[in-house]
Amino acid sequence: MSTDQEKLSTMIGRQIFDNLKGQGLADELDFKVLGASLLDASEGKENPFTAADEQAVFGALQERMQAKQAEQSKELAAAGIDFLAENGKKDGITTTASGLQYRVVNSGDGQTPTASCTVETHYEGRLINGEVFDSSYQRGETVSFPVNGVIQGWQEALQLMKAGDKWELFIPYELAYGAAGSPPKIGPCETLVFDIELIAVK
Repeated sequence: MSTDQEKLSTMIGRQIFDNLKGQGLADELDFKVLGASLLDASEGKENPFTAADEQAVFGALQERMQAKQAEQSKELAAAGIDFLAENGKKDGITTTASGLQYRVVNSGDGQTPTASCTVETHYEGRLINGEVFDSSYQRGETVSFPVNGVIQGWQEALQLMKAGDKWELFIPYELAYGAAGSPPKIGPCETLVFDIELIAVK
């Protein structure tokens, strides 16, 4: 690729694919046909489909996607329930009334925040298969936010912690991103694991 136009076209093509994959559409598409359709559109060729055609095809797609999400939700919810049941039996694991589980890694002696406080933290978030989906450690900088502005599992844990604490959290989906998840990295009904370090209370 010798020109900026070629490079930009390739980059945007990759971005389009990543976006489609994140929406769960990659398996639904024939990318050769998609590329040809883009070329036809760029050349001003007439759309071969009517509005009724599009409504029918997209309606069928929506039904398939909803069925696929429902099945994924069942699988992820069941996996999370099994994981938490086994995890709760391990030494050092505390399970609260809400279903939140935590393990104290290091203990501090600083202030315990309230819901209205702002906190500075370091953290890493993982799926139960160990896949990292977010990490302030990898970015090399701490993150500050209001306690009442994060997922329920974090809100509960932070108000039990002291500045200087480092805990490992095991959060059922109801206390995380719920049935919707947080696509594309967190699926529906996904149980999450976090390492969280409470640096300071502001």
